[in-house]
Amino acid sequence: MKESHAVVSQRGARRWQRGHPWIFRSDVVRAPAAPPGAVPVRDQQGRELGWALWSPVSEISLRLLDRDPGARIDEAWWHGRLRRSLERRAPLAGVADAFRLVHGEGDGLPSLVVDRFDRWLVAQFLSAGIEAFRGEIVSALRALTGADGALARNDASVRSREGLERAVEPLWGEVPQEVAVREHDVRFLAAPHTGQKTGAFLDQRENRVLAGSVARGRALDVFSYHGSFALHLARRAESVTAVDSSAQALARASQNAALNELHNITLVEADAFEFLRAQEQAGERYDTIVLDPPAFAKNKPSLEGAVRGYREVNLRAMRLLAPGGMLYTASCSYHLTKARFLEMLQDAAADSGRRIVLRALTGQPLDHPEVLTVPETGYLKGALLEAD
Repeated sequence: MKESHAVVSQRGARRWQRGHPWIFRSDVVRAPAAPPGAVPVRDQQGRELGWALWSPVSEISLRLLDRDPGARIDEAWWHGRLRRSLERRAPLAGVADAFRLVHGEGDGLPSLVVDRFDRWLVAQFLSAGIEAFRGEIVSALRALTGADGALARNDASVRSREGLERAVEPLWGEVPQEVAVREHDVRFLAAPHTGQKTGAFLDQRENRVLAGSVARGRALDVFSYHGSFALHLARRAESVTAVDSSAQALARASQNAALNELHNITLVEADAFEFLRAQEQAGERYDTIVLDPPAFAKNKPSLEGAVRGYREVNLRAMRLLAPGGMLYTASCSYHLTKARFLEMLQDAAADSGRRIVLRALTGQPLDHPEVLTVPETGYLKGALLEAD
């Protein structure tokens, strides 16, 4: 008789015991005779370890859901876990109407992402195990949020590794192509159907406010994308130059500037490296600079090249700072650790010929929780620097 539970190696069991929810295929001693979904898990001594999401073709075979072997992973369970996740976001309601409701493993809901954009939700079901509970999750979200509509942005490449189709499809109601959302004193347009990730980048919200709070004089926003940092800078700075290589992204940035009635933002379509190099050669100076590049390190093998790229743009920016100028710089590359990020900044500062002072270190906001025992939940790191 085939068993419906999974048996994992001692190494896999220790991984759970040390607080990491993933067990890889190589540590599954006996696979459950079950379709994707939730399965009970035991170690080789027969000890019950709890329940996990089961993905038969994935390298990450099991994702811990509940340590209680007696738990029932039914609609009530999903409703309770999602309710707790939403309750953690309560402090954000007064400052924004766009934020992450579920941050996967960071909220004990592995491979599930849910973002809110005003009255609409965008979800991603990123494993075969979580996909099996789509109905229960949608039902709970609908009851808990009262959202007018929800969209599944299941076009992420990781779904292919789970044996799942990739598609963008409605979950309920109608979600607009564009949604104007509020972030503190700034508004911007999100694109739930076509924008990157789920329609907008929400993880830099508090860091944008920080950069805006120190903005003055002549400001520069490099890798501007839709101008989210530029909008905050423009409320205090005399002028802002927003640089991005995508004309389409800058067109959205122009819309966002108009939405906020900001007329001191100049949009420049250019390669960031070439732009910074040319500005340095021309002897330009800026009082406030923001560097928010995309993830240069997509995987471990690309890390060293990525570090060189981060170091170059930060070195150029440091040299462009006017005396007393402020630089907010960030990296969203998971493979670039906090320690390596700081080491890169130290190297850039040493080569800049400037005395660079560290004013603040930043990370992820409340709605993107980073679990200390799950490094994959943390990827964003930033620093506020001042040049003498």
